[in-house]
This record gives sequence, structure tokens and C-alpha cells, in this order.
Amino acid sequence: MSPTPPATSRRPLILLCIMLSLFMAAIEASIVATVLPQIVAKLGGFALYSWVAAGFLLTQTATTVLFGKLSDIYGRKPVIVGGTIIFLIGSALCGLAWSMGSLIAFRLLQGIGAGSMQPVAVTIAGDIYTPRERLKIQAALSGVWAFAAIVGPVAGGLIVEKLSWSWVFWINIPFGILTVLGFIFLMHEDIAHKKHRIDYLGASLFSIAVGAFMIALTQGPTLTPSQILAFVLISVAGAWLFVIVERRAAEPMIALDLWGDRLLASANGALLSGMMALAGITFFLPLYFQGVLGFSPVTAGFPLSVMLFSWPLASSVSGRILKHFSMRATLRAGGLLIPVGAVFLLFLRPGSNLVIAGIGPALMGFGMGLLNIVAMIMVQASVQWSKRGSATASLIFSRTLGNTLGAAALGAILNFGVVMYAKVEGAAEAATPDHVRALLTSIGDIAGGGSEPGLQAVLNQALHLAFWAMLAFAVIAAALSLLVPAKDLESLSGEVRTEQA
Repeated sequence: MSPTPPATSRRPLILLCIMLSLFMAAIEASIVATVLPQIVAKLGGFALYSWVAAGFLLTQTATTVLFGKLSDIYGRKPVIVGGTIIFLIGSALCGLAWSMGSLIAFRLLQGIGAGSMQPVAVTIAGDIYTPRERLKIQAALSGVWAFAAIVGPVAGGLIVEKLSWSWVFWINIPFGILTVLGFIFLMHEDIAHKKHRIDYLGASLFSIAVGAFMIALTQGPTLTPSQILAFVLISVAGAWLFVIVERRAAEPMIALDLWGDRLLASANGALLSGMMALAGITFFLPLYFQGVLGFSPVTAGFPLSVMLFSWPLASSVSGRILKHFSMRATLRAGGLLIPVGAVFLLFLRPGSNLVIAGIGPALMGFGMGLLNIVAMIMVQASVQWSKRGSATASLIFSRTLGNTLGAAALGAILNFGVVMYAKVEGAAEAATPDHVRALLTSIGDIAGGGSEPGLQAVLNQALHLAFWAMLAFAVIAAALSLLVPAKDLESLSGEVRTEQA
């Protein structure tokens, strides 16, 4: 049974709650990524740099589809309220972290809560608005990401300059409280409850499989070959058991019947690969601008802001694009723009103009925005209400998994690159995390500071190695976008144009 539609007078207020939920998710990406070099510099442990982001994304990914399923069973309201409360507890604890280990642990908790916020919020919007209204509502939801893209990096830079880095996490709390109160008092559902079996085992096995793989990747320089092999074997075993459990589970974490469809599988694959490429923009381009170019966090957040702004811009203009072009053409254009933008990153050098440096992130963000919105419209238009939460969550699952794997893979390449290029440059002592952290502390400090040309060269070369990997992920995303079945897309294009008429 679907939920009782809210009164028309309450829909704008519920939409405001949805926007607040998405704002917390959006600001989390931009504000933390911008000041991450400063956080690592103060807490120590550069080898764990990518884990601050990847740990959060790991638990978010593991719980996204789970919460989507729970929202189909229990209703949207209790799931998004409970998840937001967990997110706020995690945010408060992150601000109190005393070491990289404690920060990563609290980020894992924060990610669990975030797993419910974005997918369920988007699903609620799909519930309370008709298909004809959804493209118009996308403009409002896209505006949230655009606003956060502008505010996040600037706010992060000002926070570390005027206050403490802890406030980049505590800033979530007032918005979260308003969101929880809004959903509690404004949203009413009449859901037919039924017996269910939640796939906690599947979620646990997924976390083990991906977590072990991430450790093997990111911590490779500090592990022995036998330890790396052990983590790889744990990952493979966890993945194998995960697939077995999903096939037998009454309420699987991943609806294999949805993922078995060629249209959904190819679209999800393109989103996953695309996000692996964009993870470099989010987590490693600010590091390049602070560690190599010596910009302050406020300025270094510019390329990230551009990417996060162009993504929702693409979503907001997608309705106009789809009036003139087919879904197939729009999807493929989005997929092809991602590797085109990635190529521009290869030409970044010390002294690069800040505006020119934003071209690549702008193209990649716009391309991903088109790719994502077409997939979202396609999925929400092709499934019934009882599966809409799971189907919508599958797209967000692909994006968050791609972000997770991208952060881990690019972090591993960065760590190995630092070791490799430090030896080539004859500065073996620069390969240790402490020396790289010292570099970030000196040249990435907001007040300015000295620089060490030898270490800058090492970090510059290592990050360019990561940029090449981003291009490879982007090419895969473009290739997969070409595999989305044209027939199904053309059918859905007709439906969208009919609704817009």
C-alpha cells in the first residue's frame, strides 16, 4: 500500500525537509573534502588520508540499499528520521576526534546514518509529486547541490581559519535537528506493515569485502606482501559469500532481479565508473591545489565548487534538453563529457591558472549530472511504488560505491606514487607519511608558509599518476553509457515528452 498523499499545503514544507536532508549530504562532500589536508596535517597519518572519505562512503554504500528496502517496508518517515539521528551523533563525535583512527571510526558511524538520508529523501519526492511534476522539482533539488557547492568550500576554509576544523562536522547539527522535526510533524503515512527479514548478514559481508579490499589498496606501502595477500583473500571470500547470501536471502540487500536487467545494469555500471573518476575531483584535487600549488583551502575549493555546481546545473536544464534530444543522446553525451573533462587535468602544472583549472571539473560534473538524471528518471518511471525505494537506492548505491572505490583506488595510487617518485628524485626520506604531512602543513597552511621544492615535485608527480587513473575510469563510464539499450530509452523518452506536453 502506498502512503497517503500529503495535503497540497504541506508538500512545500515536506519538500523543504527533503532539501535540508540533501543539503547535509551535499555540504558534507564539499566542506570536508576542502579542509581534509588540514585535518590530516593536524591529526597526523597521511597514509590514512583517503580513509577519512572512503570510510564514510563505505558504510554509506553498505546501508543505502538496505535503508531503501526498509523504507519500502516500514515507510519513508521512520527510516529517514532514524538515519538522520545516527548521522547527527556521528557528526558530533567526528568533531571530538583526537586521532585519525578515532575520526575514521566516527566517520563510519556517520556514514551509516547518511545511508538513509539521500536515497529516502529522493524517494519521498518521487512519492509526493506526480511524474509530470518531478522534472520541475529536480530544479529545486539541484539548486540545493549548487548552493552547497558554492557555500561548502568557502565555509570550510573560513572555519579552519577562524575556528576549529571540528566545526566542519558540527555545522550539520542545526540543519539535522530541523530536518528531523519537520519530518516528524509534517509527514504522515499509512503503510501496510508486513513480516520481513532484513539482510544484515549481506550488509556485513559487503562491508567486510569492500573494507578488506580498501585496506589492501590504501595501506599497501605499510604492509608486507603476505598481509596484502591476506586482505585480498578476505575480500574475495567476503564477496563470494555476499553473492551467495544475496541469492538466498528473503529480503536481499541488493535486488538481483533489478540488477539483472540490462538497462539498469549498464546504467548503474556507468554511474559507478563515472563516480570513481569524480572521486579524484572531490578528494584529491583540493590536495593538489594546497599541497602543490600552495593555495589556501578557500581558493583550493574552487575546482570542487565548479564540479559540484555544474552537476546540478545539468540536472536543472535536463528537462529542456530532453524536449529536443532523446534519452539515448542525452545519456551518451553525459558519459562522453566525463573523459573529455578528465583530459584537462593532465595538463595541470605548478603555476596553472585557477580559472583554466576549473574547465575539467566543470565538464566532468556536467556530464555526470546528465548521466545521473536520465538514469533516475528512467528507474523511477519503470518500477511500481513497492520497488521504487529499492530501485532508486540502487542508483545511489552505484554512485556511492563508485565514490568509495574511487577514493580507495586513487588513494592507493597516490601512496605508491609518493614512494616511487621520492626514490626517483633521490629523496627517499620524503616517502614517509610524516614527511608528506609536514609538506601539507607548511605549504597548505592558510596563513601561508614555506615550501620544499623536492617534496612538491614528488607530490605533483604522484597526483598526476592519480589523474591518469581518473581518465581510465572516465573512459570506462563513457563506454558503458553506450551500452544502455536504445529501445528502452526511446520508449521512456516518449513518456517523458508526453508528461511535459
